[in-house]
Amino acid sequence: MGTLAGKVALVTGSGRNIGRATALKLAEAGAHVVVNARTNEAEAAAVAREAERFGVRALPVIADLAAQDQVEAMAARALSTFGRVDILINNAAIRPHKPFTEATTQDWETVRGVVLDGAVHLTRALIGPMVRNRHGRILFFVGDGSFIGGHGRALVSAAKMGLVGFARALASEFAEHDIRVNVVSPGVIDTRRDNPEWYQGRPPNAAGIPLGRQGTVQEIAATCLFLVGDDSGFITGQTIHVNGGSAFY
Repeated sequence: MGTLAGKVALVTGSGRNIGRATALKLAEAGAHVVVNARTNEAEAAAVAREAERFGVRALPVIADLAAQDQVEAMAARALSTFGRVDILINNAAIRPHKPFTEATTQDWETVRGVVLDGAVHLTRALIGPMVRNRHGRILFFVGDGSFIGGHGRALVSAAKMGLVGFARALASEFAEHDIRVNVVSPGVIDTRRDNPEWYQGRPPNAAGIPLGRQGTVQEIAATCLFLVGDDSGFITGQTIHVNGGSAFY
């Protein structure tokens, strides 16, 4: 029996990379998992099959986080299938790069829709049952790039930093219901093999990282497992930087 035996976790954007690693880490610890992808049904189903090898149930669900009706339908399906959701990990994101002076209102609505609005709608759909069960663990992903800032990242940074304020407010408001809310902020994580298009021929390296290497998706997943488990029982409203010692200010 794992440390999360009997719990149910929903991880958005869990068809690949950090989301996939996190869903599998929670499944290994005994949690039933809802695996979400935006459009790739085969990818979500493959992760669900991997999770089931740990002896848990896994439900692949296709939903675009920018579409409120799809978000609410995913929450309803998770609750009807498992009867509860104990752990919500808001990982799904998009990362367009565009100079701020060229960004349009539609660009902002697109970024905000996935990164911030989707997280708000999904959290609202699931936090009521958490309150009734007097138990819940919620994580949001930000990324150290949002703290550092960077050319072409203004919209993404604005939406991501909104999640920090959202998490802090939720942590305060729902602490009395044993609902803990935290933020995970990864530094430079090696996902080049999965998403070479993100780097446009200039993959990140370990320059400036005191530990001398990039992080792995497994290390981010392990951080998530710690934050949703009992060993982190006095941690809420915090942002945990998993970045090899890099400065982010």
